[in-house]
Amino acid sequence: MDIQHHRPKAGAASRVAPWWAALVAVGGFTHGIGELRQGSAAPDGIVFDSWANGPIATNLGGEPAMILVPNLLVTGVLTMLVSVVIFTWAGRSARRGVRSSVLILLSIGLLLVGGGFGPPLIGVFAGAAAMVISASRGRRSRQFSGRFERVLAAMWPCVFWICLLDTAFLVLGSAGSVTLAGLFGVNAPNLFVCSLFLALATLPLVALTGVAHDARVSPRSI
Repeated sequence: MDIQHHRPKAGAASRVAPWWAALVAVGGFTHGIGELRQGSAAPDGIVFDSWANGPIATNLGGEPAMILVPNLLVTGVLTMLVSVVIFTWAGRSARRGVRSSVLILLSIGLLLVGGGFGPPLIGVFAGAAAMVISASRGRRSRQFSGRFERVLAAMWPCVFWICLLDTAFLVLGSAGSVTLAGLFGVNAPNLFVCSLFLALATLPLVALTGVAHDARVSPRSI
């Protein structure tokens, strides 16, 4: 059998980390804009709303975040800078391969500087999923042998796209929520909370099916 014919150009991990990192960066940048708009002021506590006024604040929950630097202007700048770094990493990793531990560290940094809770959590989960897939690259797990492995591998594209599209809805919908809330009167903060929970619940399935996918299409490790 011609193994090269069945080998993919890129493993599952190299598809997970860059896409989710880019979305995390957009989500974090949105938080930074809201913080920057509040000016050089101190928040009421460690947990605060990135958007204090406007449709995001009144209709979509205000984009909660955690702050360590007691200045919203500085926090906004730091959040936007870290988001740009994550987006740049996403582009570089898509071309040169992935080091998913970097995404996890950057996501933790985004959490600490004010990038909200959703984007950093998604970044940590996505980085962990990519690490699991990378660690299993080219191996056939005893747990994924036979028919079960084939089923999981077949599920990979569906699970991948469901999770990616849900994350895109969460992040891009939140980023565009000024339009949603202002023009269309959308008042559904719980919708975005449910979307976050769905993303976090399906990312482990992305890892599970990604391992099976790479085990099926990659040669056995020697």
